[in-house]
Amino acid sequence: MANRTDPAAKSIRGTNPQNLVEKIVRSKIYQNTYWKEQCFGLTAETLVDKAMELDHIGGTYGGNRKPTPFMCLVMKMLQIQPEKDIVVEFIKNDDYKYVRVLGAFYLRLTGIDSDIYRYLEPLYNDYRKVRRKSPDGNFMLTHVDEVIDELLTRDYSCDIALPRIKKRWTLESLGVLDARKSVLEDDFEEEEEKDEMEQDGLEEEVAHEKDYYRARSPARERERDWRRDSHRHRDRDYDRDRDYDRERGRGRDRERDRDRDRERDRDRYRLREEKEYGYERERDREREGRERDRRDRERGRRRSHSRSRSRERKRHGRSSMSPRRHEAEDGNAPEESKKKGKKEKKEKKDDGTDHPDPEIAEANRIRASLGLKPLKL
Repeated sequence: MANRTDPAAKSIRGTNPQNLVEKIVRSKIYQNTYWKEQCFGLTAETLVDKAMELDHIGGTYGGNRKPTPFMCLVMKMLQIQPEKDIVVEFIKNDDYKYVRVLGAFYLRLTGIDSDIYRYLEPLYNDYRKVRRKSPDGNFMLTHVDEVIDELLTRDYSCDIALPRIKKRWTLESLGVLDARKSVLEDDFEEEEEKDEMEQDGLEEEVAHEKDYYRARSPARERERDWRRDSHRHRDRDYDRDRDYDRERGRGRDRERDRDRDRERDRDRYRLREEKEYGYERERDREREGRERDRRDRERGRRRSHSRSRSRERKRHGRSSMSPRRHEAEDGNAPEESKKKGKKEKKEKKDDGTDHPDPEIAEANRIRASLGLKPLKL
């Protein structure tokens, strides 16, 4: 019963108001000691006393994600659903800053877009410091206007997903909201008026000084005439110097043109020399090539002639022998012929082909052709 929503409460955005808090965070709140002991039986009137006792804001913290008392009171407001006038009084409370932040957070969860911008934007001018418990359990310092900016510009705050709201310029274009007016606008207008007055006074002083100095006197007239003459002489000198500079410039132009022509002629002569030198080099190179080919041909002829002469010497070796060697060879020729005759006779005697019997001689001749020994009879 302690965790149920008030039966008289209206549904917000088509659902139970307590469902605006995620189920995990909601279950953590139901199990928290502060919820069970301090939030049990609270009403819209007694809730203010508990809100005045707050000393920090935040969502869940620590390893087991314990909810802060601020989150428990937000859950209690969603459960009992206080009237809009009570929430507005929470927001307009200047004495207790945590009560103001509690009311603004609840209005951001349950209010309509126009009411959210209408009641929360004035809190941008609240620069008081508030303590905030981070998820790791440490405290950090922030300001009320920073908390309001987080509620209006972000989708997640204090471990709770905030409902989406329309952009301000969309509501202005629809005519639901007026253009935002800064609290400092009056001060800006006063500063602009002061600046305009000072500018007007400065212009009047400048005009008065001009009128004063425009007054004529003989001394001032003589000074003006002297200045006019000096300016005239200065202009004359300036014209003379300008003409002189112009003549000097023309002389420089002539010198520059003359140098340019000289350079052009030098380049042409250089190109002509390079071209002629290139032709001569080509002719010398062709002449050297012809000489090299001629020497190669002569060298080839000499080599071929020497080879042919060596072949002739090998073929006609006897013709190149001395007469004494010829005679020695001729003298030895009969002896060699005699030796050959004796061998032939011996061979004829040995093979049996000279046998008186023609049949035996024929048989020995056949055996000799077959490589067999002759018949011995």
